Amino acid sequence: MLTKDETDYLLKFEWLQKCAPAYAVKAENVKSLKNPSEFYQTLLEQCSIAKRRIIIASLYLGTGNLEADLVDKIKEALDKSPELNVRILLDANRGSRGKTNSSRTMLIPVLKSSYNCCVYLYHTPKLRGILRWLLPDRYNELVGIQHMKLYIFDDSVLISGANLSHDYFTNRQDRYIFIEDCKPLVDFYTGLIELLGSMSFQLTPENTLNIDPSWKYHPYKSPYKSYAMEAKKQLIHYYNSHVNSLDIDKNSDTIVYPLVEFPPFEIHNDSEITSKLLENAEAESTFNLATGYFNLPDVYTNTIFKKSLANFNVLFSHPLANSFHTAKGPASFIPTAYSCLTNNFYDQIKKFNVQNRIICFEYQRTGWTFHSKGLWYTPKNYKWPIFTVVGSSNYGARSLNCDLESQLVIVTDNKNLQNKFHTEKFDIFKSTALYSPDSEKLIAPLWVRFVLKVFKNYF
Repeated sequence: MLTKDETDYLLKFEWLQKCAPAYAVKAENVKSLKNPSEFYQTLLEQCSIAKRRIIIASLYLGTGNLEADLVDKIKEALDKSPELNVRILLDANRGSRGKTNSSRTMLIPVLKSSYNCCVYLYHTPKLRGILRWLLPDRYNELVGIQHMKLYIFDDSVLISGANLSHDYFTNRQDRYIFIEDCKPLVDFYTGLIELLGSMSFQLTPENTLNIDPSWKYHPYKSPYKSYAMEAKKQLIHYYNSHVNSLDIDKNSDTIVYPLVEFPPFEIHNDSEITSKLLENAEAESTFNLATGYFNLPDVYTNTIFKKSLANFNVLFSHPLANSFHTAKGPASFIPTAYSCLTNNFYDQIKKFNVQNRIICFEYQRTGWTFHSKGLWYTPKNYKWPIFTVVGSSNYGARSLNCDLESQLVIVTDNKNLQNKFHTEKFDIFKSTALYSPDSEKLIAPLWVRFVLKVFKNYF
């Protein structure tokens, strides 16, 4: 039997309050959605009842019928509630892909219907000069993207790794944590998205891109250092201004900590805290780590192999569950490239002789692709996770080197919520099998291995 002190996990992770904003939430207001359909229906329902704000951050918006219905719901909400404000942050290059049909063209009708809507398109400052001229659509996204996935409705937020397109609404497994009635957390994310929006292009009803008059640097025409230094200064000031100690009283049972990773601006708050969580775990505790695109950077592998005493269940995608497995051209070899990376990781497990501590699993489900990512942490001699980490990061090299990411650490003493985390983890892991590299049938061509070696940070 564990004592009260041993189960007071909020206090054990109080050190996070020195590194990140902290917000108390009610455990009953934290819900884990189960599947893409529930994710989509929640988006539609929340748009229908939103009265004051709809704030969206995603990589892109698809162009199919389901996406069109979602846009219609946003328009209806604007028509119904004159005081409703809509802010949408997408990636400029991914959102512009498609000459006649793109995220931009999908959102033009919303912009034309209301002055209370702004569409921001973030363009990485690293894509500039001859590189921007040489790289075609799709490949220009390798340099860096807006990758956060946040869906805000009034004072509730749905944080996920899922984008807004047909596959993510139907047969691509992801994670979706919906937190209701938490105004301080939502205000933080709203301000963050609006700040990033001020540094981004703004879409006009004529489908052109403008720069906010208050922002004096162009993403790729101004000197990189000028743009990046100003962005870093403002983003760090904003984030740090929200880092305050939170009194953990007897009524608090769940605290959430938003983390950010903005590599173009040398902001690595998420990866630094994630590394500490992995390193400080007690012996014989367990991390379940999932990612759809497995390419752990050295900062994580060194921690897992050499510093952490925890056990790890590592889940990644089988090549047939990789979202690129039906791609054409060079992109069709992306699943093979990830197979190389998983094989290399497995070789390291054997090299360090930690097979009893680190176990690998592959997700495979007929007709489905795998995009879930996150952490679940279960202490020694305890049956449920006491915290989870959910958000956009794939824990891969490009998350630390290229893209804008945000995750949420949710720490709870509430047994019902711990059980929900356990059920969510179980549901994701039930479509898996032990990883066996000996059964791997895909053999990577020499050129794929060369590309991986040279461009590993972009996977």
